[in-house]
Amino acid sequence: MNRKGCPDEYPIPLIINGYEIAVFQLTNDDLEDWTYGYLFSEGFIQEASDIASIVINEQAATIHVTLRTDFDGEQVFSKKKHYTAGCGRGVTFFSMTDVKSFDKVASSKTYPLSYLLKKRSEFAQKSALYLETGGMHGACIVDEEGTVTIREDIGRHNAVDKIIGHALRNHLQPSMLILLTTGRVSYEMLSKAAKFGFPVIGSRTAATKQAVQLAKYLNIEVIGYLRGKMATIYTAGGRVENDLSVELAVEMR
Repeated sequence: MNRKGCPDEYPIPLIINGYEIAVFQLTNDDLEDWTYGYLFSEGFIQEASDIASIVINEQAATIHVTLRTDFDGEQVFSKKKHYTAGCGRGVTFFSMTDVKSFDKVASSKTYPLSYLLKKRSEFAQKSALYLETGGMHGACIVDEEGTVTIREDIGRHNAVDKIIGHALRNHLQPSMLILLTTGRVSYEMLSKAAKFGFPVIGSRTAATKQAVQLAKYLNIEVIGYLRGKMATIYTAGGRVENDLSVELAVEMR
């Protein structure tokens, strides 16, 4: 019998300018990327340079962040928190109404569906922690040259924050990127993609009704069930061209 190792998760407090925001269940990899991505996704920062320093204390299992701008911890704590669904449960400070106020995504770039399926397969083949444990989520970006960059975590939303943090730190242009994820695309996942400005998000599994509604409103293309030679195109915004045979499971909603 081929036994895989168990995936790791650790309770790690995030402390900003002396205020503990929350304790997050995280896989102990690429934590600096996660910090940048989470703080951006939740509106604590607008760009990477807003962070003066990050100190990751591995012994105490804490992340200490110093922002260059003033930080009102009491105001943050007074905001209603929305707990995210799924493994590696997290918290978001954005409601559905907040997300609808985000800028609509603008991009004229289009992709053949066969290209997305190819990159989804490459993503799966290069997800080292999943291949080792069988119990990790992953997120990746595909740039305009076709290069796949992957981040993994016990939580699907944590993995997306990690890849957004990587993109933010490297000043990547979101309009030229594809976001792929192993996890369900729920409204908080869609909000992360929208906040950064990804025009296309693809998943190996489903998107929720609320996420699809938001995607249509914010002009984001959502493709689910990217597996083998099938897909479900939820949004039909014109950014993904069906270049596959009609026998394949492609559904325009």
